[in-house]
Amino acid sequence: MVKLKNYNIKENELHPFHLVRPSPWPITVSFSLFFFLMGLVKWMHNLDYAQIFLHFGGIGLTFAIYNWFRDIVYEATFEGHHTRKVRQGLRMGMALFILSEVMFFFSFFFAYFHSALSPSVGIGCTWPPKGIETIDPYELPLLNTALLLTSGLTVTWAHKAIIAGNKKESAHALSLTVLLGGIFTYFQLVEYDNATFSITDGIYGSLFYMMTGFHGIHVIIGTLFLVVCLVRLLKNHFTKKTHFGFEAAAWYWHFVDIVWIYLYAVVYIWGS
Repeated sequence: MVKLKNYNIKENELHPFHLVRPSPWPITVSFSLFFFLMGLVKWMHNLDYAQIFLHFGGIGLTFAIYNWFRDIVYEATFEGHHTRKVRQGLRMGMALFILSEVMFFFSFFFAYFHSALSPSVGIGCTWPPKGIETIDPYELPLLNTALLLTSGLTVTWAHKAIIAGNKKESAHALSLTVLLGGIFTYFQLVEYDNATFSITDGIYGSLFYMMTGFHGIHVIIGTLFLVVCLVRLLKNHFTKKTHFGFEAAAWYWHFVDIVWIYLYAVVYIWGS
């Protein structure tokens, strides 16, 4: 049994876990989200002071997330708190987070199949509903599918290069992945701009824009995730054995790829 008589001894010399120091960022993120969502609701209902709440919440959220992530990177890279045990916990946490995202999209697919397989009288007992001109799945959506699947290959290429210790090759592959993610987002906006229906056009419009829109938000978040990893890679934060930050981003990106395959097959091809 270790007797804790020497109070100057470091915690990582006693156990492999990381005892997190008190941080102001969790409560800052909570309050910022509260003000941002309040502003969003006010904006949707054309109420007063919506812009103030949106700007205040958005700026606070950006500031808090930046500093929170900075502290985590500092703890992992410079303080050495992310031991093997800690990385195992982080991997489990990321896996559970992705599982929660799977459940999130499952609810959307459930709603889509419920409406498509048993269309109500209110929409003419047909799917797609009458008056809806669906998007051709073999034009821009097919190009976006090719872009996203290619980005899945390039992020895997970047991972293999990091493991091999080839910084230059991994930077090129990761930069290409970020570029493909940005192009995908641009083409998604072009698709929305040229669509003949909107989110207010009944159940089809609501489901289409909710499913593809939330996926688009995940693509944007994943692209930002990879940009941070690219900066860290250029600053030599990753080694052959310790690069969980990149692994988490790669897992998230592959999840985004898989969800898009299901979206393309169900919403664009089968649903049209």
